[in-house]
Amino acid sequence: MKKIGIICLVIIGIVCLVSLGNKKQETEKEKLDKILEGNNYEILDVRTVEEYTEGHVKGAVNIPLDELDEYADLDKTKTILVYCKSGVRSAKAYNILTRLGYNVVDLGAYETIDLEKE
Repeated sequence: MKKIGIICLVIIGIVCLVSLGNKKQETEKEKLDKILEGNNYEILDVRTVEEYTEGHVKGAVNIPLDELDEYADLDKTKTILVYCKSGVRSAKAYNILTRLGYNVVDLGAYETIDLEKE
């Protein structure tokens, strides 16, 4: 009987954690929607020039990650939305730009971004 009780508690715990994760994702999406509605942002693609040329988010500026330190001359009054191919370079760019005083949102991987692409 105790085993069934423990199993039930574990299942309830897992359901609660999944529920919290979903609420966090909704909160991040809501935050992004507010930024996009405010129209005070720049989209930064930190992939290579070749990757950018193959397709990118509409309106994105391309500054490859390895050039970002010398180029970090973005508008600090705007939120910087950054992305790359898989999310690794955008995470690095997030850290660099945050350290330089920018307000940054890491959009992650290009393929998962739900914004207009060209």
